[in-house]
Amino acid sequence: MRINPHISAHKRISHGGPFSITHPNSDILDFSSNINPMGTSSLVRKTIKNQLDTIQIYPDSESTQLRKNLQHYTKIPYSQIVVGNGATEIIYNFCQAFLSNKTPVLIPIPTFGEYESAAKLSGTKVSFFKTMNLEKDVDDFISKLPNSGCIFICNPNNPTGNLISKKTLQKIIISANKKKTLVFIDECFIELVPDHDKSIIKFIKKYNNLFILRSLTKSFALAGLRIGYGIGSKQMISILNKIKIPWNVSGLAQQAASAALSHSFYLTKVKKMIKKESFYLINSISKLKNFQCNTTSTNFILIKTKIKSKTLQKKLLEKKILIRDCSTIRGLNNNYIRIAVKTRKENEKLIKALEKL
Repeated sequence: MRINPHISAHKRISHGGPFSITHPNSDILDFSSNINPMGTSSLVRKTIKNQLDTIQIYPDSESTQLRKNLQHYTKIPYSQIVVGNGATEIIYNFCQAFLSNKTPVLIPIPTFGEYESAAKLSGTKVSFFKTMNLEKDVDDFISKLPNSGCIFICNPNNPTGNLISKKTLQKIIISANKKKTLVFIDECFIELVPDHDKSIIKFIKKYNNLFILRSLTKSFALAGLRIGYGIGSKQMISILNKIKIPWNVSGLAQQAASAALSHSFYLTKVKKMIKKESFYLINSISKLKNFQCNTTSTNFILIKTKIKSKTLQKKLLEKKILIRDCSTIRGLNNNYIRIAVKTRKENEKLIKALEKL
């Protein structure tokens, strides 16, 4: 067989979650997945139960009703919204549609690894800009913007938890537009940021080089159903809708997502919990001699550790606690781990386990 060389060189990215370890156990307390700590809402659960008879029916391949519900939720026309089988599918479709071996790509690191993976699969050359705080290093970053290329920015950034201001992002978008470069902004955690409305969705109406990625996986705890969406110009979305596979989002996922959007006030309670529990975790962990917490704006915390990350992960697994080993993330090393913000009872178990190390 003749295999596309980009496929031959493709390396899958490692992630968190119980199936990231060799022997997953239902008893494991999972701090490696950055999911809404309050879990799936009761309305979504009820909707799924009520829609079980629909599993014998092919879903709407265009996710029409869900896109209309997203139009109401985002105030963006549904003709400018694409729905995917998780946000990651949209990342790969975006790269397939708009990148080639002639498209230079710039990615600030450390960040979510699928941008690099999807871009390289499209044959493009990827360059990296190392920074632990893009807000502070923005002028240097802008000086590195490629011509007729593409940049990927995660906001708030996974795994650092840093949040970039609207003003700074607008500065980047304008500079990129002058160079005819696309700007891909990942806002998958933006709805889990307490006290701030830092989304730049409104910029979609102003800048044709902008694409925004969102996920219901994290904010509404729908990880097992896989559902995300992207927002861009009519031209961008038309192309992305054209290349996505038929029936890419299941009927149950579409129904659950619509129910979640109608229950969006639920996020207010979630954000209050995140604010309270992230403060508790950072305050408690910072008192331990082996750990230093990164300031975070969302529902996960990057921690610098004097204990090697793989060793730490192994020791905590013995206590049935799973954390994210960040040694596999470009730009970090084996002195970093990431934990999700969970409920007080769960957070206390993690603190007690760390105290005994």
